[in-house]
Amino acid sequence: MKVNTDGVLLGAWADVADAQRILDIGTGTGVIALMLAQRSRCVIVTAIDIDKDAAEQAQENALASPWADRLCIRHTSLQDMPQESKFDLIVSNPPYFINDYISEDTKRNVARHSTTLPYSDLLTGLAGLLSSDGRACLILPYFNVGQFLIGASEKGLHLSRRTDVVAVEGREPYVTMLTLVRVSTPVLRDSLVIQNRSGAYTDEYRHLTQHFYLKF
Repeated sequence: MKVNTDGVLLGAWADVADAQRILDIGTGTGVIALMLAQRSRCVIVTAIDIDKDAAEQAQENALASPWADRLCIRHTSLQDMPQESKFDLIVSNPPYFINDYISEDTKRNVARHSTTLPYSDLLTGLAGLLSSDGRACLILPYFNVGQFLIGASEKGLHLSRRTDVVAVEGREPYVTMLTLVRVSTPVLRDSLVIQNRSGAYTDEYRHLTQHFYLKF
């Protein structure tokens, strides 16, 4: 799968402060894991993907990067991760279609549809793998957020930060970035606009992603 805007947004937005052990769920090409390694001084970023070819591509990208010694790529599912593992930061750009048309492209279905990683399994994994003072950062379709937060609350995970993302100024948000923690705190909520009405990238989007795009 190609690198997409959503992955870059999450990799730039997630709070990496003091995170020593990081987990990227559904790493794909490995772009988010690479961004987090670039932004942090973590000991290790573990990146997992259920698709063997994706994991191999992510491994190639990791080995070609300056952070190869801090990246561990694994071909496995979240459901098979050992529960004794604990992470200070968990990130995921999960499959986002819950009930939608399934194409004939199997790999595309795995990457885009929640049949292999339903929200219930994702939340169970987050609750089991997050350290006591850790945080989980995710990017989800705007219309799925309410359902997801209900499930998170049932798992003892609380919203601490929310950023609604607007593709073009004047439109409705299309995705939302969330930070979940174990202890309830006041919620910081804001929004981010990617492009203005003329099609130019906004200053806030440029500022967030400037270290990852050569064009910025």
